[in-house]
Amino acid sequence: MGLTAFLHQHLPRVWLQRGPVALALWPVSVLYGALVGLRRWAYAKGIFKTQRVPALVIVVGNVVAGGAGKTPVTIALAKHLMAQGFKIGVISRGHGRKTRDIRAVAPNSDPMDVGDEPLLIHQATGAPVWVGRARADAAMGLLQAHPGVQILLCDDGLQHWALARDIEICVMDERGVGNGWLLPAGPLREAWPRQVDAVLQTGPVSSNWPTDTYHAPRQLADHALAADGRRITLQSLSNENSPLHAVAGLARPEAFFEMLRQSGLRLASTTPLPDHHPYQNWPKQPGLTWLCTEKDAAKLWLHEPGALAIPLVVTPEPGFWTTLDARIGQLLKR
Repeated sequence: MGLTAFLHQHLPRVWLQRGPVALALWPVSVLYGALVGLRRWAYAKGIFKTQRVPALVIVVGNVVAGGAGKTPVTIALAKHLMAQGFKIGVISRGHGRKTRDIRAVAPNSDPMDVGDEPLLIHQATGAPVWVGRARADAAMGLLQAHPGVQILLCDDGLQHWALARDIEICVMDERGVGNGWLLPAGPLREAWPRQVDAVLQTGPVSSNWPTDTYHAPRQLADHALAADGRRITLQSLSNENSPLHAVAGLARPEAFFEMLRQSGLRLASTTPLPDHHPYQNWPKQPGLTWLCTEKDAAKLWLHEPGALAIPLVVTPEPGFWTTLDARIGQLLKR
C-alpha cells in the first residue's frame, strides 16, 4: 500500500477521536492553525487582495477534509436557481486534473483535463462551468464568455479568500467536526465554529445539530446509468443473479459501498480508491459487473464500458430554499 492510500484509509479514523496518534500530531496542528490564522488576517487587512467579480457569488464548501456532499449540493443549487429563472455559472479548481490553465468544461471534456467533479456538474446541469487554480480568474473567464450570468456557484473554496463571496454554505455529514482539532491531528481545515450563511447536514438527523442547521439527506438515485445513457433500476440489479462489484474513488468510499448495500444490492467485492483516482492503470476484468459513482464514471468507462454509474443526490429541506431565496433577493436589490 502506497503512502497516499495508507493516509487516505487510516487518517479519517484517527480524526474521529483524540487518541495517541492525534495527540502526537497535535503540535503540528497548532502550527497549521497559526498559519491559517495569519493568512486570513492578511486578507482581512488587505495585505493579500480579495477580488470581487460582477456577479453574486455563492461558495459551497466545508471545513473538514474529505467529501461531505459538496458537489451534489452544488448540482442541487444550480438546478434550483435555474428553475427560478436565474442565469448561473459554476467555477471550480478542478481537483485531480493534469492541466494548470483556465478553461471551460465541455460535455465531452477529458476529466483529467478539467477534473471529474466540474465535468459531472456540467453534464448534470448544462450550466457553464470553468476551472482554474485561482477561482477569481476562472470566474472572470466565465463571465467574459457568458456576460449574462447573474449568480456564480463556487464548488469548494470556503477557505479560498482571494475570491470575494456574498453567501457561504458549509456542508457537513454525520462526522461533524470529528475530534474538533485542526489538520493533521483532526479533520478541520480551519477553526470551527465560524460565521457562515447556512450549514447543510447531509448525514442522518441528530439532536446534536446547531439550531441553524438544515437537513439535506444524501441518498442514491433509484437507478444506475450505463455509458450509452440507458437507465437500469436498482431493483432490477438487486434481482440479478450475477455478482456485483463496486469501486469508488472518493474521500470516503466505504460510505458509498454501505449505501449500495442499504439499497438491497449484494456486493461480491468492493474496491476503495483515493479521491479523484485517475483509473489510468485499471486492470480490465471481463465479465464483471462494476458499479461506481457518477464522479468516477467518465474515467472508468474508458476501461470498463459496461460499468454502471449510480447518481448521488441530496434533497435540502424546504426551509433552506426559503432562506436562500430570501437572502439572494436581498442581495440583488442592493
